[in-house]
Amino acid sequence: MIPRYAREKMTALWSPETKYRIWFEIEAHAADAMAELGVIPKEAAKIIWDKGRDAKFDADRIDAIEREVKHDVIAFLTHLAEIVGPEARFVHQGMTSSDVLDTTLAVQLSRAADILIEDVDALLAALKRRAFEYKTTPTIGRSHGIHAEPTTFGLKLASFYAEFARARARLVNARAEIATSAVSGAVGTFANVSPKVEAHVAKAMGLSVEPVSTQVIPRDRHAMYFATLGVVASSLERLATEIRHLQRSEVGEAEEFFSAGQKGSSAMPHKRNPILSENLAGLARMVRAYAMPAMENVALWHERDISHSSVERYIGPDATITLDFALARATGLIDKLVVYPERMRANLERTQGLFASGRVLLALTQKGMAREDAYALVQENAMRAWRGEGTLADLLKVNQAVSKLLSPAEIAELFGLDYHLKEVDMIFARVFGTDK
Repeated sequence: MIPRYAREKMTALWSPETKYRIWFEIEAHAADAMAELGVIPKEAAKIIWDKGRDAKFDADRIDAIEREVKHDVIAFLTHLAEIVGPEARFVHQGMTSSDVLDTTLAVQLSRAADILIEDVDALLAALKRRAFEYKTTPTIGRSHGIHAEPTTFGLKLASFYAEFARARARLVNARAEIATSAVSGAVGTFANVSPKVEAHVAKAMGLSVEPVSTQVIPRDRHAMYFATLGVVASSLERLATEIRHLQRSEVGEAEEFFSAGQKGSSAMPHKRNPILSENLAGLARMVRAYAMPAMENVALWHERDISHSSVERYIGPDATITLDFALARATGLIDKLVVYPERMRANLERTQGLFASGRVLLALTQKGMAREDAYALVQENAMRAWRGEGTLADLLKVNQAVSKLLSPAEIAELFGLDYHLKEVDMIFARVFGTDK
């Protein structure tokens, strides 16, 4: 985790203090269930809670113990015994380290998903507001980076809104899939701990019960979770790439907000660079990179090994912290994005009406011309317009083959923008419903 790309709420979730607090809660809830089953004295369970509820677990002390015992959970339990006293012997009855570690990771990833869903909600709100602001603002659509047919800037943003609505749904599903608890003991057979203990802990921690946990929760769940983060990051990169293109000097249709006192280049004072979008592209690469090791973690040996452990200590914090930061940055970018409708109109018109070539093709075929002939005729005149010999409309008006089928008024009408934008309301209704 790099502080430059981290926000406090998500970072706190992965702090040693939070982790040890969750460890304690799992152990204490398990003790409650064991006390109800008569496995340990009820008074012992009460003392464990009384002594540990408000305790400040000393990360440095736990680290010192771990240096000796070479085991993080044992180090924690030893420190807990220092706090709780003799009743600590009833802690962790029949449980394994994985019961604590895997359930804790499920809690952290679930809470991280909650934060990420909140982040997406904020981005969706910004996209919706700006989409309606520019709902009918015409701009040229591009395919392969080349002018195609007209669209609106609002439709561009509506497309991103729909994509991040899907991202939200994926995060909700990923959260549900990761939120399982395992308190099943060695190799997951419940030989030394009752399934009732697991059920109690799961409910107390806001999780469901893992049906078959061997000695670890199956890592296909984690692979899907981190793959989902990677897909969300890819959507962020698509958004960032669009803005980076629109901010190019040759395009100039939109740009990132440039604050008073901001500087774009140490050498060239005129520069206003799309640094936020470029940063988002880089952060997206990092989040995607964490998905692959999560997939490689699926194939563990038999009932358990720890080849996944070191990986998850990296990717759990780093992937969620990075994506949290990136989503918040994207929201600010969209919220303050500077849009230039006049430049959009100028760019749309700079190709001398070429955007209407497809409509002219259709009109000629509807008047009886063979499609192959119509295509060749329109393409020939489009290339002349491309070379600067006149507008496509003017060239078509003096073409004898065209004038036999289409009047000057009919030709002029083919170059109107309303035709291309007539279904904008319908598309917005699909994306946003009737709520405006």
